[in-house]
Amino acid sequence: MPNGILIIDKPADWTSMDVCAKVRGVLRERRVGHGGTLDPMATGVLPVFVGQATKAVGFAESARKEYVAGLRLGLVTDTQDVTGNTLETRPVHATASDVAAALERFTGDIQQVPPMYSALKVQGKKLYELARKGREVERPPRPVTIYELELLARESDTDYKFRCLCSKGTYVRTLCHDIGQVLGCGGTLYALRRTRAGDFTEADAVTLDAVREQGAALLRPLDTLFRAYPEIRALSPAKERRIRCGNEIRWQVPDGVYRVYGQDGAFLSLSEARGGTLKALKNFFTS
Repeated sequence: MPNGILIIDKPADWTSMDVCAKVRGVLRERRVGHGGTLDPMATGVLPVFVGQATKAVGFAESARKEYVAGLRLGLVTDTQDVTGNTLETRPVHATASDVAAALERFTGDIQQVPPMYSALKVQGKKLYELARKGREVERPPRPVTIYELELLARESDTDYKFRCLCSKGTYVRTLCHDIGQVLGCGGTLYALRRTRAGDFTEADAVTLDAVREQGAALLRPLDTLFRAYPEIRALSPAKERRIRCGNEIRWQVPDGVYRVYGQDGAFLSLSEARGGTLKALKNFFTS
């Protein structure tokens, strides 16, 4: 059965679940999940996990993401992007310097109110389902982190491109909306491309056409998700048995997180070393 990770360059007008469904059909594997939703209008890096690798989806979802986004000033929509209904248009007097200064205000730890057109649930109902019925409910602000925010180009009097490196849970279209509010003219998202998800970049991504043609040959080993962490090998048979039974072992390495491999080279776990003890954060071996 196929197991591993596909880094898909998601095309526009596909949902992330559409991509998973296509991969499920091509590889004939029921267990397929993605590592962080992209809106249909967005393109770019979408990690897709297949088979046993679906155990690691949560690690990809929580990783930092990088985007190149298009901000259109003077326009406010109900979805906070250009796919929505126009609520308001305003004149734009902001300069590129004004936009750059506004971006600085949103760098760091910020509070963000999730958009109504999102899949978050309130009292068991998805927000977008309520929004489509014309309802709006109170959404408490959530903490997110914008690690880097860089103005890339002025495309026109109203359109700007910027790069955003951010934490899990950040809505870039809400960021555009909020920047527009600060500038006093309103703003919305007109283009979005994810250029990085964790350590995976555009250079790692393949198209759905390539997946149709090459199938499982494009799967990356699961441990490539954790390639930033050092590895531990050369376990004794006794220590490997303890790990495979779910037990911690004594192992003298500096404190930190490690990839742990068995004697046959199989990826066993992502584990944390603390005070000479190695304990699994997540096991990935098969019984």
